[in-house]
This record gives sequence, structure tokens and C-alpha cells, in this order.
Amino acid sequence: MAKAPVLTPQAEDFPRWYQDLINKAELADNGPVRGTMVIRPYGYGLWERMQQEMDARIKKAGAQNAYFPMFIPQSYLTKEAEHVEGFAPELAVVTHGGGKELDEPVVVRPTSETIINEYFSKWVQSHRDLPLLINQWANVVRWELRPRVFLRTTEFLWQEGHTAHATYEDARAYASRIHTDVYGDFMTNVLGIDVVLGRKTAKERFAGAINTLTLEGMMGDGKALQMGTSHELGQNFAKAFNTTYQLQGAEREHVWQTSWGVSTRMVGGLIMSHGDDNGLRVPPRLAAVQAVVLAIKGEDAVLAKVREIGAQLEAAGVRVVVDDRTDTPFGRRAVDWELKGVPLRIEVGPRDLEAGTAMLVRRIAGGKEPVSVDSLAAIVPGILEEDQAQLLRESRERRESRTVDVKGIDEAVEAAATGWGRISWADLGPAGEAKLAEQGVSVRCLVAADGSVPAADDQPGNYALVARAY
Repeated sequence: MAKAPVLTPQAEDFPRWYQDLINKAELADNGPVRGTMVIRPYGYGLWERMQQEMDARIKKAGAQNAYFPMFIPQSYLTKEAEHVEGFAPELAVVTHGGGKELDEPVVVRPTSETIINEYFSKWVQSHRDLPLLINQWANVVRWELRPRVFLRTTEFLWQEGHTAHATYEDARAYASRIHTDVYGDFMTNVLGIDVVLGRKTAKERFAGAINTLTLEGMMGDGKALQMGTSHELGQNFAKAFNTTYQLQGAEREHVWQTSWGVSTRMVGGLIMSHGDDNGLRVPPRLAAVQAVVLAIKGEDAVLAKVREIGAQLEAAGVRVVVDDRTDTPFGRRAVDWELKGVPLRIEVGPRDLEAGTAMLVRRIAGGKEPVSVDSLAAIVPGILEEDQAQLLRESRERRESRTVDVKGIDEAVEAAATGWGRISWADLGPAGEAKLAEQGVSVRCLVAADGSVPAADDQPGNYALVARAY
């Protein structure tokens, strides 16, 4: 029988629990340079599955993958004033290379709007070149003052999409499509996190954008995490880099642009949304390992049976691992798999073999029961879907139960101590937003009265969701 792993309880110290889990589930280690991280194989497996699911959705939206250099001439960043001002405190700048001082310093990629626009200006000549839809999977560097593994690190992994369009309307529609059909669908239906889709205030917008759409998730401690963003860039970068296309005759028009991205921060969101005092709980649709079949004893017949079960589950479309390492105590192996949050454990020993059963242990729903070995391939896919739905339901129930309507700054700050506050944006406004910021509370997003994403900041009926955030 598996024993509960030794983790700091969430209720006692949530940040310590988070760090304990990352270490003991073998997700990541701190890197040698402050703020960097080494992502271990199991943690990287989660990111790979996120990549696969996201990449399929991005390509369905019409974007193609490309790659751009990580070194950007410093002069590129100065072309868009708001952009360079927004990123200046986080930049890592290289001044020497090959033992010599560089003629021009280069910036290690904090984001790629500037370098991609340098090439968009070459690639876009006429309306026939539009829309231009590009995505890249890459690493970026932002010099983080208060690092936390997965959530805020000096170097992290992400995808960043960049597009150019002939009209404002087309660009705006595409940014919205990424926001809802790509990010919203993935986070809700794969990560099992009930994110709120909203609009950032002017204060919280991406540097250089005219509008930022966001997805905000409530973590297990009631704080908010920005899970991803999609930006309307307008023509700001197009004008800075002279990215134009030819209209009728000789007349040229600046393109309209978007950029959008999600990162390894989602791994942190996964941990804090679904983890419990026994470890991680991985949504079945995301899990690289959906089920593990464990041999309790090293008898030949038991080993043969667990391998047979593994093959049957694999044939049924289940991502499965057979754990036949009987030189390691069964209890230790069971605890390790529980820590890692594998949705199902199927345990087989000599007694199970005699009875024609296996012990089915559910990490998400909890509980264990003997089931017929012959029925496993038929019932496991349905159980995985049940558990996927449970995680989303729990996420939604937590957000709804810990979001309260408030009036005024004091009530908003009080609500943010344990969850989120919902307040009329007309009553709060930029002045109230600034006062909240003085107390460590931010406006996470604006949402329309009907729960949709508002078309404008000042749309009547908009409310603000306020919270403390990671």
C-alpha cells in the first residue's frame, strides 16, 4: 500500500508545498545561474505534451513554424519606444564576443517582435503576401529579480506567434481566434483549468500593443496566474520597421499585426491548480503517462501479466508504462507514481493473478478497487475521461466559490486575501487600479457583463477581476 509522500501541507505553507512537489516529483532543479532552471525528464515530458497539443491547434489556425535568432541588435529594440521602455529592466545585453567588444551590443531575446518585423518588412510586398502567420518555439531571457521555478525564471521556454494582416479587423479577429480557439480550448479541455478569458487594462497591456487579451487561472491558494496572452499590435511595429504592402497603384499601407504566446509557466499553473498534499495530479488528456502497470512481486507469471496488460492498454490507445522494477520496493514505486500524478495505477501481484483481477488505483477521483483484468482495456479510457472532467469541475467550483462581488478598494483587498474580487470597472477605474497596486493587488482582466470578452475598456457593464497574482 502506498504511503502519503512527505510534502509540506498546502494549508500550512503553499509556496513551500509547491517547491517540495517540484523537487520530490522530479520535475525540475534550480540552474547554476540565479533564476534559471533545469527541467528534468518527467517535467519536460509535461511540456512536450503541452507543445504537441498547442502546436496542433496553432497549425489548425493557419500559422507555420519558423525560427529566428536569439541575438537581437540593440538598435532594433529602440525603434518602438513603448516596447523598449517596457522591457528595459529585464534585458540581458551582450557587449563582448570572441574576446572583443562588439561594435553594437546585442540583446538576448526577451521576445521577438522587433527581429521578426525586420524580416516581415522584407517578406511582405503586396496584399498577396497577407496574412502572414508565423509561430516559433524558442527560449527567451528576461532578467528576473524574484525567480520561482516554472512561474518566473530568467530563461524559459515558450511559443510566440507573430502575424501581419491587411486590415485592423482581420488582425483583431485573428488575435481573438488564438485567444479562444487555441489557448482557451487547450487550457479548458486539456489542462482542465477553468480559465477566465478577458481584456487587460491599459496599465497591464503588453508593451507596444493596442490591446491585450488574457487567460487568467485561479490557483489552489486563490491567487491568479496569467496563463497566456494574445496581443493586437495595431500598426506600431509596422511603422517602426516600415512593414508595408502595396495597394492599387504605387500607394502602400502599413500592415496590422498580432503577437501571442504561452510558456513553461503553464507547468507551474498545472501544479498549483491540480496538485494536492499527496503530489501532482495530471489531467489524463495531457498526461504523457496515463496509466502505470506495477508488478508487486518479481515472479515470472506476474511480470508476464503486467506486460500483457500494458500491451492491451497501449492497443486501446492508452499511454502506458509497465513498472516491473521489482528490485525497488513496491511501496516506494507506488509513492513515486502518486507524487508524479499519473492518473491510474494498475497493481498486480500473485493473489491478483490467481483471482484474474488487478487493483485499480485512481489518483484523481481517489479510491481503489479490484477489477477484472479482461475488462481493463474496455473501461480505462472511460475512467480517464471521467477524471479529466472532475479536474475541470473542481477548478471551476474553486473559482466560482472564491470569487466575490465587492464595492470599493477595502473590500477588493479583503477579497484578494483568499481569492478574487469582482468590481464594476466604471466604479474602480484607473485611479482605483493604482490604489490597489499599492497594496499588491492587480486588475487581472476586464470582463463584459455577460461574461464575454469586452470589445473596449469602457464598454458599459464591464467588471474587473482583481487578485494577488504570481
